[in-house]
Amino acid sequence: MKIWVDADACPVAIKEILFRCADRRNISVTLVANQVLRIPKSTNINFIKVSAGFDVADNEIVKQMESGDLVITADIPLAAEVIEKGGVALNPRGELYTSENIKSRLAMRDFMDTLRSGGVDTGGPAALNKKDIQTFANHLDRLLTKYHK
Repeated sequence: MKIWVDADACPVAIKEILFRCADRRNISVTLVANQVLRIPKSTNINFIKVSAGFDVADNEIVKQMESGDLVITADIPLAAEVIEKGGVALNPRGELYTSENIKSRLAMRDFMDTLRSGGVDTGGPAALNKKDIQTFANHLDRLLTKYHK
């Protein structure tokens, strides 16, 4: 199992957990973003810079990931592609996307997008808090214990 990170919008606190995890568990963590990111020096941590553009980072992750890999993303369409390819998708708040819940998540995302394009202010997600960070860390640990040998 490798970990891929949709890094452009990934919170710093989540990246820090992943950096510690990479060395502690000797697992490959690759961040993909369209801007240069600072990453710790480690043989387990990699960075791929892609060109700016709609879904360029997402497409690179889907292209390079393999079945069984873990992708960290809040992007629901990307999560759907990851699941379709046999991967595991976890968002930065610790919510696991599954084949059972991804269709309803996509439908809700599309509905909210329709409202926003019609001028309705739907607000945004709440700021990441300590409980979210702990939920993410716990779920990541469970996934790695289950899938990473």
